[in-house]
Amino acid sequence: MSAIPPGQGAPPPQGYAQPPQGYAQPPQGYAQPPQGYAQPPQGYQQGQVPPAPPGAPQTKTVEWMPPPQAVANCPPGLEYLTQIDQILVHQQVELWELMTGWETANRYVIKNTLGQQIYFAAENSNCCARQYCGPNRPFEMSIMDNTQHEVIHIVRPYRCSAWCCFCCLQKMEVQSPPGQIVGYVRQDCTFWNPKFTVLDAEEREILNITGNCIALCCRWCSDIDFDVTAVDGTSVGKVSKQWSGLAREYFTDADNFGIKFPMDLDVRVKAVVMGACFLIDFMFFEQQNRQR
Repeated sequence: MSAIPPGQGAPPPQGYAQPPQGYAQPPQGYAQPPQGYAQPPQGYQQGQVPPAPPGAPQTKTVEWMPPPQAVANCPPGLEYLTQIDQILVHQQVELWELMTGWETANRYVIKNTLGQQIYFAAENSNCCARQYCGPNRPFEMSIMDNTQHEVIHIVRPYRCSAWCCFCCLQKMEVQSPPGQIVGYVRQDCTFWNPKFTVLDAEEREILNITGNCIALCCRWCSDIDFDVTAVDGTSVGKVSKQWSGLAREYFTDADNFGIKFPMDLDVRVKAVVMGACFLIDFMFFEQQNRQR
């Protein structure tokens, strides 16, 4: 192999007899950029990341509701509720529970009508209680905002489901912030339509929530409404268990709910009504797929 004379470089490979002067022209074989990438996508300036090409996998992102300004005399984290009169509650499908039938802790995503997430709710309960006590199990539930701060804490003690006995009626405690009670949800003794009472921190009656026994028995292919009324009987909203489709309804106990209340309702009462939605889910819809 012959040595290269000093001051001279190796001869250019074939096709590159002359180096590109000042790189005015690209090397042979690279005269044009790849088709479709000659110019940046329209609307994207230099330095911005263009969208993925068609067919590329898309990354799912969560759109959170913009945080509102602080409101006087409002528990921290409940400011979101001052701006909305409807809430959508979506229970997440647990794959392990779906495949094995082993009851897992419930998790819920809470959104506004625009699909923006407001809160995330996670059940905290004993594994044995979930398997052997079923929907009657005691639990605590943490409702967190987009900063992972717990803004609502729900406590449900164990009570059996004998609705005709006063000592077995359900009662749920709602705290906001955690440790400070803002209200209760109490099941009333009835012999036909299920009924609940929303109480404030001093256990004074504020609202009534009444279901329909016939609708609960014939629950297929339709929504099931629980009417929310004031003490004088005036309708102020409703809690609706929404039909989620045949496959989801039959094979899972993951449910979707809608809650409607007046815009100017006290945010503490809105939080308690939200707690009532979870109690209704556990009492009437948590075990429905296992009873088939």
